[in-house]
Amino acid sequence: MPAQKAATGYLHGFTAEEQDRLRRQARFLSYKVHDQLPFRRCRQLIEVGSGVGAQTEILLRHFPELHVTGIDASEANLAAARDHLTSLGWTKDRFDLQRMDATRLDFGADRFDGAFLCWILEHVGNPMQVLSETRRVLRPGSPIVVTEVQNATFFIDPYSPHTLAYWRAYNDLQMEMGGDPFVGAKLGNLLLSTGYQDITTKVRTFHLDNRHGNERAEFLAYWTELLLSGCDDLLRSGRVSQETLDGMKEELDLVGHDPNAVFFYSFVQARAKVG
Repeated sequence: MPAQKAATGYLHGFTAEEQDRLRRQARFLSYKVHDQLPFRRCRQLIEVGSGVGAQTEILLRHFPELHVTGIDASEANLAAARDHLTSLGWTKDRFDLQRMDATRLDFGADRFDGAFLCWILEHVGNPMQVLSETRRVLRPGSPIVVTEVQNATFFIDPYSPHTLAYWRAYNDLQMEMGGDPFVGAKLGNLLLSTGYQDITTKVRTFHLDNRHGNERAEFLAYWTELLLSGCDDLLRSGRVSQETLDGMKEELDLVGHDPNAVFFYSFVQARAKVG
């Protein structure tokens, strides 16, 4: 296994605003991320990188007999997830959240009958080890679903040079921090290398133009919020200037009001089983 660079941080931070953004993001993208997930027969699922519980809530809602054990490295995220899920009432006794290193899971073998990982491998330096540990705690025949970014696919029209420069810096900083903004394209290889079987990958695309005007406007607003969530670190690191940031804001506003705007982005969802 090639040496991996340890992840040194989270580009978006751990503020209350970021926690709210993650919940909105999960709801906004759920119709693509949670489409026909193979967990109907699962009862004990591990969610690796459960964060603020945004995906956990959707999983519990879609699968009424499911119990989710979420693990995350951030105590701030876990505390926010506990508060949020507990406040819902109907999730009582259906989840357990633990602080844990995803590369060294504190569970015995064959503990779970399903696994869900969403927007987590992009932030870790050793995705193969995370997938290997997840496989260890799954029972034979268990399904795993991994959803990840492929940031090279981003495109908007009208042409927006400041936005593209910002996006390149955004991805460069994530790689410098030990993550991988292009890991979605590598999921097939990663799952195959860690012993999974029946691997499938599906590219899920947002191609929004005049045929989908309302959805395009909503997605541009969501995407703008995503981009700006990393601006503090980008400015501090010197990878982005205030001029580039201001230029991007102006461009995104123009794109958002252009009657012929186009937004394009693809992510990858992989599904597999434990042999």
